[in-house]
Amino acid sequence: MKLDSNNHSVFLLNYHLVLVIKYRRKVINNKISDRLKEIFEYISPKYNIILEEWNHDLDHVHMLFRSAPNTNISKFLNAYKSASSRLIKKEYPIIKKQLWKEYFWSRSYCLITTGGAPIDVVKKYIENQGIK
Repeated sequence: MKLDSNNHSVFLLNYHLVLVIKYRRKVINNKISDRLKEIFEYISPKYNIILEEWNHDLDHVHMLFRSAPNTNISKFLNAYKSASSRLIKKEYPIIKKQLWKEYFWSRSYCLITTGGAPIDVVKKYIENQGIK
């Protein structure tokens, strides 16, 4: 197991995040998922977050990421959800017609630390999302 470190600590903080489209609208295809991932990868270094795994279904995305102990995850999530919502609606105007009052993400999310399950099990679970 490889641990992360900074000047004063050694840590391994893995999170499994699920973000859902408002009212579970089925708007995520491969192209949109790829763009959402690009936005995540652009914003995440500013918050000391490293994306490990990404996948999607039609109405939600799954992410496995690592962070540092001083990362304010709620601020990161707010920044990511705001930026990605704005950019996706701008770049894919057809999505606006499928959304309710132009909301892209649901206000709620699921964030789970992954210490209870081996990371390989979580990665496999995320890899298999959307496969029937």
